[in-house]
Amino acid sequence: MSSEFAQASAPVLQIEGGVATLTLNRPAQRNRLENGDLKALLTHFERIDRDPEVRVVVLTANTAGQPKPVFCAGYDIGGFDEPGHGAIFFEEIPDALAQLRPVTICALNGSVYGGATDVVLACDLRVGLQGIEWRMPATALGLHYYPSGLQRYVSRFGLAATKRAFLTARPFTASQLDAMGLFEALVSPGAFAATLQSLVQDILALAPLALQETKKSLCEIEAGQVDMARLREREQLASRSADFAEGRAAFAQRRKPVFVGR
Repeated sequence: MSSEFAQASAPVLQIEGGVATLTLNRPAQRNRLENGDLKALLTHFERIDRDPEVRVVVLTANTAGQPKPVFCAGYDIGGFDEPGHGAIFFEEIPDALAQLRPVTICALNGSVYGGATDVVLACDLRVGLQGIEWRMPATALGLHYYPSGLQRYVSRFGLAATKRAFLTARPFTASQLDAMGLFEALVSPGAFAATLQSLVQDILALAPLALQETKKSLCEIEAGQVDMARLREREQLASRSADFAEGRAAFAQRRKPVFVGR
């Protein structure tokens, strides 16, 4: 294990080859999120968005030494008592994650609970580990969940499964989640790293400008903020780009395109 993960810490950011990897790093506490961790995540998000070289973000967790892998046990309940924190502050994290410029992938390498489930849903794509569990215990704790989290659940799960999640607080199996289309892939521990890497490489091979502008448009459509003029503007921007010219030339010449992001 890298020395960066030898001791528990706030989430760790590593950037290499156009990929920013964010790792939750409190394995002994089942990677629960403390208020300091949330602040660190917001700082990392800002750095990622400022770096034009970053095209993919991978969110994962250190599960070393855990009897059963847990990606995140959710928000530390003690944080609700800290002034200026609690649910309203927590909501900023998945909302900011959902708006990141690069494509985001959750490498869900363990079970996930509570508010952390919304962090997973805020990512664009997900790779899941077979055998994990997913549970939303908000109503079991007496909590009405925050609005954007409920909206994301309905968008990703559908209304029926969202009602099951919140109105029963029963867990979902990985197979149930996969049947709802939540994962790009649901794989065994032995295949997890290779499956994730393959997905990252496929995304890195796409035209950066078209990818970035398309993500913006999809996020706006999901939020019900459709501006046809803005969508047309992005469409025209991509169609006039050097990348589109290169993509057409590469297709005609039966070779891999070399995109430059403009």
